[in-house]
Amino acid sequence: MYKRFIKRGLDFLTSSLVLLFLSPLLGLIALLLAIAQKGNVFFIQERPGKNANIFKIIKFKTMTDDIDAEGRLLPDEKRLTNIGKFVRSTSIDELPQLINVVKGDMAIVGPRPLLVKYLPLYNDFQSKRHDVRPGITGWAQVNGRNAISWEKKFELDVWYTQNLSFLLDLKIILLTIKKVFWREGISAATSATMETFTGNKKNETT
Repeated sequence: MYKRFIKRGLDFLTSSLVLLFLSPLLGLIALLLAIAQKGNVFFIQERPGKNANIFKIIKFKTMTDDIDAEGRLLPDEKRLTNIGKFVRSTSIDELPQLINVVKGDMAIVGPRPLLVKYLPLYNDFQSKRHDVRPGITGWAQVNGRNAISWEKKFELDVWYTQNLSFLLDLKIILLTIKKVFWREGISAATSATMETFTGNKKNETT
């Protein structure tokens, strides 16, 4: 009952109220990012959602588009602005995704939506992460976020889809609040964001 009906209603109501309440803060953050990043405020990108259906995710943009002498983007850590670092470390960059939740593209809690280009790389087990709507936060996020391996991330994501419940969602939300205050697991060991997934089809975990 919760998974099929109640969860979506709670997501819509909660996201609408939070967007209304936080609108002054979101407006201020957008202004500061526009100044620091020369007008670049939002990051919009296609991502796979439930059943791998494609939608456009909305986040605050935390990096500039600075390039090197050969026209290539500089490493993530060199493109992060000071306000961008703050927005990312506090997870404020994720808040515009509440719009995606209101639209029905996402849920508040669920596996994080990854890149479209990863879809052909998933094995059967990993593909099960798309059995539910992707979330702003999720079980993998509160158990390491970008600091854990891809294998562990998929294991946690699929476990969530198979054990989804109101109490589990509530636990994840509470742990997310704790993680945000402690600023844990924001970056992978060698990058300001998660390292690129290269596929592991031979590992057909069941």
